[in-house]
Amino acid sequence: MFYSTINPARCPDRPMPAEISNTDKFITLSETASECRVKRQKDIVKLKLRTPRQLYTYKVKVERADDIIRRLKCEIVEV
Repeated sequence: MFYSTINPARCPDRPMPAEISNTDKFITLSETASECRVKRQKDIVKLKLRTPRQLYTYKVKVERADDIIRRLKCEIVEV
């Protein structure tokens, strides 16, 4: 059996996700995104924005999440 020594997460054509800390920058990136996946947990909501080249993540408190989701300019997918 053959096992590859290349880690698929480290391939140059597939960069690692980038975490964004600025709300306005995340909303600006949503203009070029195809979708935003929303993952709700107990005390935090993770927003994952898929653009053609990169995956961006943004963590926000539950109280602020709905306001930010309303401002996004792409398709919203609840996970």
